[in-house]
Amino acid sequence: MNTILEMRGITKTFPGVKALDNVNLAIRDGEIHALVGENGAGKSTLMKVLSGVHPHGSYDGDILFDGEIRSFKSIADSERLGIIIIHQELALVPLLSIAENIYLGNEQAQKGVIDWPRSYAQTEKLLAKVGLSEAPGTPVGELGVGKQQLVEIAKALSKNVRLLILDEPTASLNEAESAALLELLKEFRAQGITSILISHKLNEVKQVADTVTVLRDGATVSRLDCSTETISEDRIVADMVGRSLSDRFPPRTPNIGDIVFKVRDWNVFHPQQSDRQIIRNVSLDVRAGEIVGIAGLMGSGRTELAMSIFGRSYGQKISGEVTLHDQPMDVSSVQRAVGSGLAYATEDRKTYGLVLDDTISRNVSMANLGAVSRAAIMDDHYEDSVAEGYRHKINIKTPHVQQKAVNLSGGNQQKVVLSKWLFTDPEVLILDEPTRGIDVGAKYEIYSLINELAAQHKAIIVISSEMPELLGISDRIYVMNEGELIGELPREQASQETIMTMIIQSGRH
Repeated sequence: MNTILEMRGITKTFPGVKALDNVNLAIRDGEIHALVGENGAGKSTLMKVLSGVHPHGSYDGDILFDGEIRSFKSIADSERLGIIIIHQELALVPLLSIAENIYLGNEQAQKGVIDWPRSYAQTEKLLAKVGLSEAPGTPVGELGVGKQQLVEIAKALSKNVRLLILDEPTASLNEAESAALLELLKEFRAQGITSILISHKLNEVKQVADTVTVLRDGATVSRLDCSTETISEDRIVADMVGRSLSDRFPPRTPNIGDIVFKVRDWNVFHPQQSDRQIIRNVSLDVRAGEIVGIAGLMGSGRTELAMSIFGRSYGQKISGEVTLHDQPMDVSSVQRAVGSGLAYATEDRKTYGLVLDDTISRNVSMANLGAVSRAAIMDDHYEDSVAEGYRHKINIKTPHVQQKAVNLSGGNQQKVVLSKWLFTDPEVLILDEPTRGIDVGAKYEIYSLINELAAQHKAIIVISSEMPELLGISDRIYVMNEGELIGELPREQASQETIMTMIIQSGRH
C-alpha cells in the first residue's frame, strides 16, 4: 500500500510553549488512521499544520503528499489537493439550507449566476452518499447534531476529498449516530478515501483503525499497525499518558452523610412552546459526600432538568421546590442560585462555560467577582494569585494564567470551568458531561477532583452519556427518560444492561 501523506520532523512553537517537537506521521493510501493522545498532545495543531491553518513558514519540517513536498499557505491550498478537515466545532451556517452550506465558497455558478437546479441535484447525490434523506433546501439549523455532522462530510465529498480529517467526529453524537458514522468511514475506505480519525473514544478507534499513531507532549510516541497485531486499549492508554491506567477510575471510599439537597415535584415547559412539557414531576435528593449520576439517552431531559434548577436557565412555567438542609433554596436566577450554594458546570464549555477570548485568570474569578475586588475595584494581583492556586491544584497545563482560554486544550478548558465553580465554594455541584471530548489522562484527573470534592462533603450530581463513567464514579444512579425519572439504582445494582432495560421498558408505556 502506497504512502499518500508523510509529515517529517514537524516542529511548531507558540509563545512560551513548543506544541510540536519533531513529529513524524505516515499515512497509507486508503486506510483509516487514528491519531490519539491526551488533550494538549498536539493532535489538532498537527492537523492545522497539514491543512494550512498554520501556513508554511510558521513551522519547521516537511509535508509530502503524493510523494511531493508541499507548501500550503492556506486551507484553500490543501483543499485543492483534496485534503479536507472537519473540525470538532461544526462550521455550518444554521439559517442557510443544506445545499447552500455544502457549496458555500464553492458555488455552482455560470457567468456569475448560481445554478440552483444543478446545486440541488448535486446535493441530493452527496446526501445519498452519506445516508441523509433530507431535502437540499432544509435549513441546517433544523437538523440535529448527528445530521449536521453528515452535512459537513457531504461538503467534504463535494470537494473531491482524497484525505478526510475528522477531529472528534462523535463527541456530540449518541451511540446510534456514532455507529452510523463509523460505518460510513468504512464505506469511504472501500471507495479508496483515506481518513485520519482524531478521537478520545478508544473503543471506536479499535473498531475502525488500520493504524494508530500516538502523540504525547507534542512528540510521536508510537505507531501501531492493527493489521499485524492486536492492539488493546490499555496499550494505547499507556502510550498516551506514559504510564499504565489499569484502573480508569481512581479508588474511593465513600463517606456519605445526611440528605442535604432535595428537588421535589419539578415541572418545566419548553421555553418557546408553552404547552409542551419537558420535565415532569421530577423528585430527587443528594446526600453530603455523595456522587449521584443521572443516566439517560440523548433527549431524555437531563440537561434541561439541570439548567432549569440552576437559576431557571432553561424553560418556562417552572414549578416545584428546591431545598438545601431542608430550607428553601432561592434558585430564581443564576446569581441567586450561586449565592445559595449551587453550581452548574455546563456540557457546552465553549459557549456557556467560558469567555474564550479572556484570560484563565478572569474566567476563574468570573462567578465570584466580589471575592477578588475591594470596594467594587478589581484586585488584579489577588485575582491572578487565585487562578495560580487552581493552576497548581488541579494541574491546568499552561505557562501562565494570562493565557487566553481559547488557546487551551479541551481538558484544560474544562479544568478552568471547574476552577471557576470551585471558587464560589458551592455545597451542591452539578456536572453536566464533565469529561466530554477529554482524553483518558485528563479524565482520571477530573475523576480524582470529583472524589476530592465528595470527600469534602459536597453534594455532587453528574450527568453523563458515557455509561461506564457513571458506573465508575457514582454512588447511586437515577435513570431518566422522556423528561421523567423512571428509576433509581444503588451502585452495586447498576449495570449498562439494567439501565438500558429500564429505559426501553419505560418507553413502551
